[in-house]
Amino acid sequence: MLTEQPNPKTEHFDQLSTMEILQVINDEDQKVALVVREALPQLAQAVEAITEAFLNGGKLIYVGAGTSGRLGVLDAVECIPTYSTYPGQVQGVLAGGNAAMMQSIEGAEDRPEGGANDLRALDLKAVDVVVGIAASGTTPYVIGALEYANEIGATTAAISCNVPAPILDVAQIKIALPVGPEVVTGSTRMKAGTAQKMALNMLSTAAMVRSGKVYGNLMVDVQVVNNKLVKRARRIVREMTGVDEAAADELLMRAGNNVKTAIVMQQRGVDLDTARELLKAAKGHLRKVIDG
Repeated sequence: MLTEQPNPKTEHFDQLSTMEILQVINDEDQKVALVVREALPQLAQAVEAITEAFLNGGKLIYVGAGTSGRLGVLDAVECIPTYSTYPGQVQGVLAGGNAAMMQSIEGAEDRPEGGANDLRALDLKAVDVVVGIAASGTTPYVIGALEYANEIGATTAAISCNVPAPILDVAQIKIALPVGPEVVTGSTRMKAGTAQKMALNMLSTAAMVRSGKVYGNLMVDVQVVNNKLVKRARRIVREMTGVDEAAADELLMRAGNNVKTAIVMQQRGVDLDTARELLKAAKGHLRKVIDG
């Protein structure tokens, strides 16, 4: 497998100076974005499927083991404060469960039935999208999950840093990211992990934009849960409406800290209930409400 091959550029890695080690790592990392670019058509296909799922009440579920699974969990949990996703809309399923976030769970990734059982426990539906993530492309846990998702009728996608790969054979949407040998042989938390993180960022961010959770480049569905996000929400309301800080705070208070609702109340000159109804009718797309 590509991810297990030794990298000829690092045969004497342990004999390099600190600066030389960092330069080699940086040189190798610069190749990752170009590999991801080659997969943009497949990533776009996955984004369209995810967006369609969201519009119909479906979920996005990442499935993986080890580093790949942890990256899926990370992307999923970040969607909540950034885009106010509802509970379960984006989920990360990790072989070995929550305990595997902090330590390896022996044999968890080697059981295909584990992946199927974990998706079964989530009450997977045909409207959902399952994205299997595996640097090796061979993880039995992920293969089992994708096979079960196919049986249910869900849309399946797979991200692999090896080509060909069994998970690509199983998935309907095949996202290949062959970044090549790692600087430390087999350490797929490096280039492979970076490529996977870039791909997951693209999938979730583009799907959120397409689902109406961004206006221009503003995070208008931000969840106001700390002081930093209070300031961000206030700044967005001020930028969108032209009101001063005090008025923005008043609008947010009346809107229950919902940025979109506050903006609609001001821009359309309506009360809270009407603003909510307008957004509901537009399926959350702020531009449709305030731009016509």
